[in-house]
Amino acid sequence: MFLEQITKPNDIKQFDPEDYGELAQEIRDFLIDTISVNGGHLGSNLGAVELTMALHLSLDLPKDKIVWDVGHQSYTHKLLTGRRDGFEKLRKFGGMSGFPKRKESECDCFDTGHSSTSISAGLGLVRARDIRQEDHTVVSVIGDGSLTGGMAYEALNNASRMGSNFIIVLNDNNMSISENVGGMSKYLNNIRTANNYLDLKDSIYYKLKDMPKYGKPIVRGIQNVKNSFKQLVIPGMFFEDMGITYLGPVDGHDIAAMMKVLKEAKRVKNAVVVHVLTKKGKGYEPAEKHPARFHGAEPFEIETGLPKNKRRKANYTDVFATVMNKLGDRDENLVAITAAMPDGTGLKRFANRHPGQFFDVGIAEEHAVTFAAGLAAGGLKPVVAVYSSFLQRAYDQILHDVCIQNLPVVFAIDRAGLVGSDGETHQGIFDLSYLSSIPNMSIMAPKNKWELADMLKYAVAFQGPIALRYPRGEAYDGLEDHRAIVEYGKAEWIYEESQIALLAVGSMVKTAQQVREKLKAEGYSCSLCNARFVKPVDTAMIEEAAGKHELIVTLEENVRSGGFGEKVLDYINEKKLSVKTRIIALPDEYVEHGNVDLLKEEVGIDAGSIIGKIKEDL
Repeated sequence: MFLEQITKPNDIKQFDPEDYGELAQEIRDFLIDTISVNGGHLGSNLGAVELTMALHLSLDLPKDKIVWDVGHQSYTHKLLTGRRDGFEKLRKFGGMSGFPKRKESECDCFDTGHSSTSISAGLGLVRARDIRQEDHTVVSVIGDGSLTGGMAYEALNNASRMGSNFIIVLNDNNMSISENVGGMSKYLNNIRTANNYLDLKDSIYYKLKDMPKYGKPIVRGIQNVKNSFKQLVIPGMFFEDMGITYLGPVDGHDIAAMMKVLKEAKRVKNAVVVHVLTKKGKGYEPAEKHPARFHGAEPFEIETGLPKNKRRKANYTDVFATVMNKLGDRDENLVAITAAMPDGTGLKRFANRHPGQFFDVGIAEEHAVTFAAGLAAGGLKPVVAVYSSFLQRAYDQILHDVCIQNLPVVFAIDRAGLVGSDGETHQGIFDLSYLSSIPNMSIMAPKNKWELADMLKYAVAFQGPIALRYPRGEAYDGLEDHRAIVEYGKAEWIYEESQIALLAVGSMVKTAQQVREKLKAEGYSCSLCNARFVKPVDTAMIEEAAGKHELIVTLEENVRSGGFGEKVLDYINEKKLSVKTRIIALPDEYVEHGNVDLLKEEVGIDAGSIIGKIKEDL
């Protein structure tokens, strides 16, 4: 095997070019085999195999720098830098991350996980290189989907002023930027990237420019004519008009062609976009046919591509999807917005059933929120469905465009709490903190699938900004008999006893139920309250709990700082209530990747850890 011979950076350069095709196939086979067992991002990685090989053949790592936008597609990069053994524990606790990590390798020059950041980061690395008078190449690899994010355009605007080399590889896997317009484009590109052409162009430019009186006007005239002609035949004039050199399109699965264009890109004395056309999921038919399904794949059967573990119970996203469809049937003013996640957020069925009431804005969370504010101001009822981790990106828009105007926008926050294998950049553990700091915002969290349905109906009818946060995974179907009407700012006492009061938020109600059962078995008296609202907190419930119990325990799947527990404790201290209080929350730190149950034990919010802390307090 060729792949086994790669144990460190730049080992790929030892192979004969005739072996590149076989190495690429070995990489694909290895990725399919590994991800079918561990899960992970398959489609994006299969599509970027030859592109990554060409980069490693053209660069000297770790001296040269590659910034991977999002980082979903970095698996081949990890293989080519000698991390093959790490794939045994890919995305597992204590194992290798599914994203670039600086602490993992010198060849990972920048940590990524969210989209549209690579050009900004690369630009910073270039400026640092130039200020320190160093000599290396910086490449930012960004997908066409990530170019829908406004941050990418902000970075391009600044990159256009570059006076030194900076390579931006645009990995276009569905031609959403522009199509290859045929033979003329290829012909002109070959001319423009030829050594003799570049040398001749530089020579003529400087000689004409230095001519007295007429030199500069002639140069400007030639450039105007050239650009007018290029507008007709070159698809990259968007970049050229910004002052960024455009090379491409080039076949991203042709290593020789890629190496040639990268060689010429390194000679350009300003920012340069290399437009690469690839096929997502290439080499594995199920991934080619269903790229969305294999974006973040669970373990699957290689022969069919079907999941190994078939889901039996509905998850929270399914419940949200079902209720949204029913609400959309009844109310034509209800509209749904997603930021390139119709499948992940459960809005695909809503989009098919109510196409005129659905908007996918691309990877642009900031725009999604302000767009929703405009819809609300126009008399509609917008629901923004988004992952907790991604909503962070739109904090300013929530504050300024929604909450200051007190507009009725519903935020359906999926993947709230620990999400597992994607790690620090995807854990949804900050939303209670950052949302509750905003005036006019209300926040709810359901204890089970029935309460999610009730709360979504309540939120759509609510006259003001309101967030509904729910976790990833199977929807809890316990406590079915406890289904009180949702009242604004009111908690729900599920069991009322004495000694210990468990005040739980959302997903932690299930854990609190387990804690209560075990404490009861050991002879303790224990009440359980479903907080329901994190903002506003039910202060009457706090006073009742303080008056009847020896110990109050708050439970939330959010960081402690700014969370539910701190709000309860602040009220207890403000009112000088005489009761001992214990906050069960996540530590104020980033939580790495791993199995969710294992992570809960690690951070101390599993039932066993909570019981141990309660016994200490008593």
